[in-house]
Amino acid sequence: MGLLLALRALAANAPVQLGNEVLAAGGFKELAGKRVGLITNPSGVNRKLETTIEVLRAAKGVQLVALFGPEHGIYGDVPAGDKVESRTDARTGLSVHSLYGATRKPTPAMLAGLDALIYDLQDTGARSYTFISTMGLAMEACGEAGIEFIVLDRPNPLGGVRVEGPLVEREKFRSFVSQWDVPYVYGLTCGELARMINGRGWIKKSCKLTVVPMRGWRRDMVWADTGLPWVPASPHIPHGDSPLFQVATGMLGEIGGVSIGVGYTLPFQTIAAPKVDPHALAANLNARLLPGVVFRPLTYKPYYAVFKDEIVGGVQLHFTDPAAAPLTAINYHALEALKQVAGRDVFAEAVKAKKTFDMFDKVNGTDATRLAMQAGKSAVEIVVGWHAAEEKFRAERKKYLLY
Repeated sequence: MGLLLALRALAANAPVQLGNEVLAAGGFKELAGKRVGLITNPSGVNRKLETTIEVLRAAKGVQLVALFGPEHGIYGDVPAGDKVESRTDARTGLSVHSLYGATRKPTPAMLAGLDALIYDLQDTGARSYTFISTMGLAMEACGEAGIEFIVLDRPNPLGGVRVEGPLVEREKFRSFVSQWDVPYVYGLTCGELARMINGRGWIKKSCKLTVVPMRGWRRDMVWADTGLPWVPASPHIPHGDSPLFQVATGMLGEIGGVSIGVGYTLPFQTIAAPKVDPHALAANLNARLLPGVVFRPLTYKPYYAVFKDEIVGGVQLHFTDPAAAPLTAINYHALEALKQVAGRDVFAEAVKAKKTFDMFDKVNGTDATRLAMQAGKSAVEIVVGWHAAEEKFRAERKKYLLY
């Protein structure tokens, strides 16, 4: 028994090896004799902060012949939503094909001459983050072209246990921010999600899929537990805990009328607006006794984006127990609290300003949650309404889990 406990303790403290590190430790055998392309960006690094581009270019016997850029580009230098241009990379001399410009799916011409396409991107664990949409569409293109797709697996920064939020209700709400039939928070690594996309027939043509798994990662780990360095996955996801905040306020940010800290020094970490009493809002949210999160009164002046150069009052989110916090639900509790404390019905304000809810509904994958709140349903009722679909998904995903 003592030996068993010692082995378990050793395993618990073992460093997490990323898929790209496992690939290298195995001598790149999965790439032997293949001409390969690579979908990546600055987040595609190992624990030494060496980029996968650098590692593959230096690896003996590896033929890296093309790069593919998702949203923000291979160097992360393109703002959110802006098109990424195809070009020749001045640093490496390799062709860079854009997957966030004229097309979001690799074309046959882009894949010509390749034997395999590698994916090494750090996502956030939220369905609306576009990298997983890029992954699945690239898998489909590889299936159609008869090319292998290789995922270098990475941690889900929210962990592999959390499943939260609405599913994509119907085709009307399917988009690049809600591409797959998974809850808003899906609790899978990118390799596991790739297995599910392939196995469930969510793409027109399944591909030959190879996942290089991690070593030492456990489902109960959030990013801070991995011991890995965090490289910003995109401009407003600067830290390892940023995905927690992105999920907690990202939906809210799609409506307008509320600052969530984008345009200030705390992206996704605030809920604020002009003429809101920060102490009253904090008291209301804290009285809800949401586990694992505390709301602190805050006043600030955004320097760009929503309410530029206006004083806003509200709260800053502090996660005291990230694993316990109901992240997706916070968006709806915040909407309710703003209405109760400040008389701010941001949905009614958007209607008055003739704004559409197109992006909000697409991020949600449905209009049902918005319509329920507009009809007066409480945040608690809305969140409870997700539970049946969440449980169904937990059962469906089991056969695709690697850890």
